[in-house]
Amino acid sequence: MKLVTYEAGFERRLGIWHNSKGILDVAQAARKLLRRDLPREMLAFIEAGPSALDAAREVLEAAPKDAWTASAGVKLCAPIPRMRKNVFCVGRNYKLHIEEGARSRGIAPVFPKLPEFFSKPPTTVIGNGDDIEWDSRATQKLDYEVEFGMVIGARARNLTEANALEAVFGYTVINDVSARDAQAAHGMILKGKAMDTFCPIGPCIVTADEFGAPAGHRLTTKINGAIRQDSNTSDLLFSCEQILMWLSKGLTLEPGDMIATGTPSGVALGMNPQAWMQDGDICEVAVEGIGVLRNKVRKIA
Repeated sequence: MKLVTYEAGFERRLGIWHNSKGILDVAQAARKLLRRDLPREMLAFIEAGPSALDAAREVLEAAPKDAWTASAGVKLCAPIPRMRKNVFCVGRNYKLHIEEGARSRGIAPVFPKLPEFFSKPPTTVIGNGDDIEWDSRATQKLDYEVEFGMVIGARARNLTEANALEAVFGYTVINDVSARDAQAAHGMILKGKAMDTFCPIGPCIVTADEFGAPAGHRLTTKINGAIRQDSNTSDLLFSCEQILMWLSKGLTLEPGDMIATGTPSGVALGMNPQAWMQDGDICEVAVEGIGVLRNKVRKIA
């Protein structure tokens, strides 16, 4: 099942997204068809647990054609428009990306022995169709990074590799937009990752039962229609299970938490010459089985 947050009038609503039928208002349909109240927004729905998900499946099966809204022209928001916590991110998690990053800096590649974590604050999060704001006073080297995102569904701590995926509600697409010069200048990567609008997420969350195993899904980035990144989640240095195991050691994960699992090669940093994103560029990042997350770069200063 594909779940979205979308705008309807002056409200944001939780919807089921079907490629051919359109969008179904989950709470409205549940009241009409099941005489049951379901949360109207994504985070509360995830927190409601398996019973809410089961009810949404019933709604999906029972909904008549006239209950669906055509998706054309509907504004999709970030699945969780305002995160309660920072988005967890993994750095340097594809071998070829590690090599291209080292090459751009003129150093030998070193592969991490453990996942390298950082985070992006809630103010970075935007949705499909929103502008990536480029403030040239803050950066001249604006980069893209397609990432496979995990969405936590259950409170969890000290997961094992064997049971880690049991904590996952679903999967999404994340663009870890980066200011490479700020990243280098500050000596640590947080500043270059944490500017406003630097974390597009969407267009939907695909529930774990529908998506299946995380490995084996293609990731791509297109800038103005031209392919820049083209890889597969099978090439992750640390698997999703290993990421969850290491991240949850002594750290509680909660429903709605999101984890960006790293980006493959093909970023502007690794190109020769380096082709940074510019004002007006259309950036499309995609993960097979989820969808395309599309944003435009807009220079604000």
